[in-house]
Order: sequence, then structure tokens, then C-alpha cells
Amino acid sequence: MKRVSLVNRVSSLCMVTVLAALMIASAAQASIIHASSAQKSLTNAASNGNETPTVSTKPTIPSYERVPGVAGKLSSVGSDTLANLMTFWSQEFKTLYPQVGFQIQASGSSTAPPALIEGTATIGPMSRALKPSEIRDFINVHGYPPTVLKVAMDAIAIFVDRRNPLQGMTLENVDAIFSQTLYCGAEKQINRWSQLGVDQSGYRSPIRLYGRNSVSGTYGLFKVTALCDGDFKNIVNEQPGSASVVLSVASGTGAIGYAAYGYKTAGVRALALGETLDSLIPLSIDTVRDETYPFARFLYLVVNKKPGEPLPTLEREFIRYILSQQGQNQVIRDGYFPIREDVLLRQRRLLDDEKQSIGVASE
Repeated sequence: MKRVSLVNRVSSLCMVTVLAALMIASAAQASIIHASSAQKSLTNAASNGNETPTVSTKPTIPSYERVPGVAGKLSSVGSDTLANLMTFWSQEFKTLYPQVGFQIQASGSSTAPPALIEGTATIGPMSRALKPSEIRDFINVHGYPPTVLKVAMDAIAIFVDRRNPLQGMTLENVDAIFSQTLYCGAEKQINRWSQLGVDQSGYRSPIRLYGRNSVSGTYGLFKVTALCDGDFKNIVNEQPGSASVVLSVASGTGAIGYAAYGYKTAGVRALALGETLDSLIPLSIDTVRDETYPFARFLYLVVNKKPGEPLPTLEREFIRYILSQQGQNQVIRDGYFPIREDVLLRQRRLLDDEKQSIGVASE
């Protein structure tokens, strides 16, 4: 009533002004809704795998531009999780620089630090952060720590076959399924689907478990975050790669496995996770990039960069390409998630600043 009274007292000129303002506000509202809808489309496409979205073109994310004098060979030893992504990056980089060769060995994150220490690799992809012991070993040989760059985001997904009716589970359930020590607080182990409320044909036998082998960064990170650094059950079928885990889960009913989300296929679903069944968080581009999904993680490249000195031209340009619009589009192409713009720019500053202390670029 107060607002109506005020309008009745204004002059006709003021009424025109108000109407004009309302039209402008309506246009702005429509613009916001359109932008929100576009972002939701990107999220759904990334989650469902139906389309290949592109990184939002923002002036703060540089586009890679070819430079002269780039040639030679790069050797990569490390993460299986990053194997396909390293291949995508290397293939596009070679179209820019035909005189560049790549040798990619994906034998697990734990193999990256020794290869960098011994000089048998120039780049070490890792799906987990370096351990203190690995940093110490590097310093003992080179006299300074390695440079660690965040280049993409991923999530460790809990996969079930697509026919499984289960939509999600608590973090305590995850520990009770995979762990024999129950350090995360569960009162008893979960061995059968009926304990999770699933009692359909095909799900009445014991749960079959799949996971990664011990040299994998995914194995190490899952052990710490999902099992509260407890011990795996001895019935977990360890696989040499995330693709093998996903294939094993998809090939029959009654199986569950943890693996890098980037290896998702149409035969599996990633479960929503949360502290309680009322607070389950789905795995999506938004929940991974804002790190609200419980098992969201960064993917890294580790290099040997002397303090106060630039990287060799080939290594520097390859990483600059990765930390560009083109490189981050390849991240999405492989089913992973581009790092946030602010994080990306910090990685580039760490790479470009020759006088900066060596180490991980913090957020």
C-alpha cells in the first residue's frame, strides 16, 4: 500500500522514468537468466557426456600463439589417469610444431618423481600431490624442490553399472564397502547390496569390488581421503588403470569400483556422495571446480626448473599451451574439468616468473 501511494503522488514524467527503468531491469534479468541457462547446459553436457562443451572464452584466459624455434623431444613418465590427456595435448601441440616428438609412459603417479630425479623424464604427470619423501629425494639430488603445476581437475568417482538403482551413498558407506579397518567411523563393514537398500535380481550376491593398484596416485589419494588412511579389503580387485576398473564394473551386475571420472563410459554411473543421505552431492563440473564434491582433486605436471632460470623453450611452450584456452579445451574433450581461471593464471605466473621460488602454486 505504501508503494501504491507513492506512485499515485508522482508526476507523469516520473512514471515514464520508472517504466523505463523497469524495462532496463527486465532486460538485465533476461540476460542473467540466459547466462545461467548457458552455464547449466555446460554442466549437463559435461556430466552426461553427450556433448563436448568448450571453455568459456574470457579475456583473462590467454589463447596460445605459436612462437618460432620450438623443436626437440619431450619424455613424460607418470600418471595413468593423465595418459589420454597427455596424448591429446601432445597431438595438438605437434600440429603447431611438427619438429617436436613425444614419448609418453603411463605407469602410475609414483613413477614420476624417480624419473624426474634420474633425468629419464622431462615431465611427470601426477594425479596426486607429491609426498614429502618424494620432495626430499628430489632436493637431495638437485639441491632445490621440483616445480608442481596444476593443469586440470578431476574427481575420483564411485562407479556402479548403469542398471544399479542406487543413486548415492554416504562417505561412511564408502569406507565400510572398501575398507577393512573402518577408520572413518562405520560400525560394521558393508558386504552385500541389501545393506544399502538394494534387493533386486542380480544384486543379491556379495558386492564385487574394483580399484587401482598401489603405484597409482588414485589408489593413494583414495586410501587417504575415502578410507581415512585405513587399509583396503583384500578382496578389492586391483586394476592397472582406471579404464580397466570402469570396464569391470560395466561388464556385469553387482560390482562397484573407484576410478578417475574421466574414464566414465555409458555402461556406468557415478554415485552422488555426502556426509548424510540428505546431503548427497552429485559429480558435476560445478561441484568439482568449486571442490564441494568430496573426492574432487587437481591433476598436476611436475618439472625440474632451476630457481631463477627459465625452463627450456620446448618444455615452457608445451606447458604454456596446456595453460591456455586450447589446452583447457582438450581437458574437457577428455572428460575432465578445466581449472578455474584464477588458478590457471597463478600457474602461468609461477611458470613465467624466473625469480619466483620453486614449488606448488597455491590457490
